[in-house]
Amino acid sequence: MAAFSYRALTTDGKTRNGLIEADSPRHARAMLRERGLLPTAVEAAGPARATRTGKFRLVRPLPARDVALLTRQLATLIDSGLPLEEALYAITRQTSNALLKATVLSVRARILEGHSLASALSEYPRSFNELYRAMITAGEESGHLSGVLLRLAEYGERLQKIRSKVQVALIYPVFLTLVAVGVIVLLLTYVVPKVVEQFTHAEQTLPLLTRYLILISDVLQQYGLHMLAALAGLALLARWWLSDGGRRTRWHKAQLRLPLVSTFVLGQQSLQFARTLAILVGSGIDLLHSLKVSAGPMTNLYLKQAVVNTGDLVREGCSLSRALEQSGPFPPLLVYMIANGERSGELEKMLDKAAENQEAEFESRVAWLLGLFEPALILVMGGIVLCIVLAILMPILELNNLTSF
Repeated sequence: MAAFSYRALTTDGKTRNGLIEADSPRHARAMLRERGLLPTAVEAAGPARATRTGKFRLVRPLPARDVALLTRQLATLIDSGLPLEEALYAITRQTSNALLKATVLSVRARILEGHSLASALSEYPRSFNELYRAMITAGEESGHLSGVLLRLAEYGERLQKIRSKVQVALIYPVFLTLVAVGVIVLLLTYVVPKVVEQFTHAEQTLPLLTRYLILISDVLQQYGLHMLAALAGLALLARWWLSDGGRRTRWHKAQLRLPLVSTFVLGQQSLQFARTLAILVGSGIDLLHSLKVSAGPMTNLYLKQAVVNTGDLVREGCSLSRALEQSGPFPPLLVYMIANGERSGELEKMLDKAAENQEAEFESRVAWLLGLFEPALILVMGGIVLCIVLAILMPILELNNLTSF
């Protein structure tokens, strides 16, 4: 049986959309008529399908949180003894998420046709990446699919937890920055011109700070929109420049030389690499293939290439720790713990510990950077506002001194 998405009319003329399992589109229409519905469109629910107009439509990928939830549910159901197809069907009965339901039904239909779970998931590469599919393949070949799914669920939940922490931590600084910039722009474009009008009739030279403030205010009023357009143009130009792989790799390498940016980028990428490699090796996948797959999710192209180079050195007989040390600027603690794991024969255990240490270090660095950023931003914005206030008050005080004589 396959999954089909349908659009049908009820007896009172209302439109209803949904999913149905059937052997063919004709069978799906017959089942809908048995339910008292008049089908108007029946299409195969899959990763990509053609519409009635002949256009190709792509289904959006599942969010990472939905993938983690699906993996956790599937691991629990399979561990309880349910066959794979029944476990997938049970998930479709429990979820109200239309996209998740369509994906699971399509995967189940492929499995009923005789495909493996990894093969069925390969129809959705944007939802289930190479790491996910490689681990599913290892679980199916070893006969420990539920254990692999459990490790995948924990991995997805950990990544979601880290992303959520970073996003929540960034909300206040971003909001504070936007408010501060908005207040300063409002002062320079609306308040300052109103106050400056009072000084135009005074026959005296204005203080230097006030003259600079008037100049900045005039520039913002006359060329503010042009400046915004120029910034948008620069952003598009930078995006085009970074579209080339070589230039983007050089830019990513330059990021690792910036004092604060390097701390964040290297910490996040090392954490992801260590965690990915730990679950791949722990799932029984050979080290060379694990290195290749673990490089896939990395977003920094320079470090990604370093992992690829590490795999080449390991293939030539070099140890993993020495290959990492020679290939890129990976954290010394990560390399040291991997070396201990190789010497003791407990590489999987030490990779897990290294991943935990990298996660704790990354979280502490993010907290430190944000803790440093917030007071620095307040001081900078406070200094700007103080300069604006002084530029307005200084002419007023000089006028008062002149009138007192």
